[in-house]
Amino acid sequence: MNAHDPTQVDPVWLRGMTRRRISRRDLFKYAGTGAGALGLAAFLEACGVSGTQPAAPPSEVGTPAWWAKQKQAGELNFANWGYYIDVKKGRHPSIDRFTQQTGISVKYQEVINDNYEFLSIIRPTLQAGQDTGYDAMVLTTNSPVLDLVIHSFKWAIPLDHSLTPNFNANADSAIKNPPWDPGNKYTMAWQTGLTAIGYNPKLTGREITSVKDLFDPKFAGHVGMMDDPQELGSVGLLAIGVDPAGSTPDDWHQAADFLKKQKDAGIVRSYYGQPYINHLENGDLWISQAWSGDVVQSQKSGYTDLKMVVPDEGGMQWTDNMMIPIHAQHPLDAIKYMDYVYDPYAAALIADFITYVTPVPAARDVIMNQLHDAVAANNPLIFPTPEMKARFKQYYKFKDNAEADEWNSIFNPIAQG
Repeated sequence: MNAHDPTQVDPVWLRGMTRRRISRRDLFKYAGTGAGALGLAAFLEACGVSGTQPAAPPSEVGTPAWWAKQKQAGELNFANWGYYIDVKKGRHPSIDRFTQQTGISVKYQEVINDNYEFLSIIRPTLQAGQDTGYDAMVLTTNSPVLDLVIHSFKWAIPLDHSLTPNFNANADSAIKNPPWDPGNKYTMAWQTGLTAIGYNPKLTGREITSVKDLFDPKFAGHVGMMDDPQELGSVGLLAIGVDPAGSTPDDWHQAADFLKKQKDAGIVRSYYGQPYINHLENGDLWISQAWSGDVVQSQKSGYTDLKMVVPDEGGMQWTDNMMIPIHAQHPLDAIKYMDYVYDPYAAALIADFITYVTPVPAARDVIMNQLHDAVAANNPLIFPTPEMKARFKQYYKFKDNAEADEWNSIFNPIAQG
C-alpha cells in the first residue's frame, strides 16, 4: 500500500462576506506521536481500510470500448469540499450554464471536509462493489487517500481523453501528466494552490523574498508557522536548501534541527492551523506561512496591506483532483462535467469567485474582458507568472506507512511541544 499523510479534519467556515473553501490542506490529527495521536497504519485499521484487498473492477471498465457504450443519463451527483465553487444568489452560475448547454442536471453536494473522513464514509460501499451515490468527487494530492483510491484499490474509473477536448486544449501544462497520476489516467485537477509566505510589509519594514525571512530574529514573536507537520517539515527543508520531493530522513532531521533553533530563539509566535490568517490581519503576525486562497480573500475583504510571495527557495503546490468512483451510475455525465470546467468561461466563473489557482490559464482573458474583474485577472496568486511557477515545489511522496510515521515523529513534536 502506498501512503502519504495521516490527517485531521479541515474546518470549513465562513469569514467576511464571501463564501470560500478554507484550508484545503489536510492536517495531521492522526499522525505521528503524542498523547492520543495515531500512526497512519492505526488510523487505516480503525476506519477499516488497512489490509483491505477489494476485488479488482472488471477489466473492461474505463476502456475506450466501455466508454463507447455509456449513455448520457441527464443527471450528475458531484461530491466536493465546502465553499469551493462560484455562488450567486444561492445558485452556482457555472453549473447552471452546464445544465443549459447539456441538459444534465447537477446535484452539487458539499460533503467533503477531509480526505480520510470521506473515505471512511464511502469505503464500505466501494468495498461491497456498490455505487457510492456520487458520480464525481474531489480528493487531494499527496493525501494517502488519493493513492489508495486510484492506485492501490483502483476505485476510480480510468478516463477516456478522447472525451475531454477542453482539458486537452486548455489545461495548464503544470497539471497535465502529474506525478501522482501519470497521463491523467484517473484524475483531472479541480483547482490548485500554494503554501508560501504571507506578510505585511508595513510591519516587516521590507519586502520578503526568502524562506529564511521566517527565521529572522528581527521578527521575533511575530512569525507564524503551520502546525501541519507536512507543511512545517517542507518549509524547514526549503530553508536548509533541500527540495522536499527528493529529501531523505537525514534531511528531515537536519530540517527539524533548524526549526527547533527557530523555536528556541523565540522567533515563532505560535504554530497555527487556519487561525493564522486572522493574526496576520490583526497585526499579531508580521509574516507567516500561508495558503494562497486565504491571502487573496483577505485582500478582497479589505486587508490590502497583506501580500504573499513564493520565496526564492520555492513554495509548495497542492492540487485537488476530480475523479469518477468505480460503480458510478452516470459516468458519461461526470466526464462531460469534468471536461466542461476546462472551458475558459466556466473556469473563469469558478476562479473569479473562489480565488485559488485555476488550472485553465485562458480563464484570465475571460475574467478581464467578460467578467470585467481586472484585480483578479492580474493577481498572480490566481494566475501565477512563469517565474513564479518555476519556484513551485512538490511534497515528499511517502513510500509506505512507516515513512509517513517517521516524518510525523520528527516534525510533530516541534509544533506540539
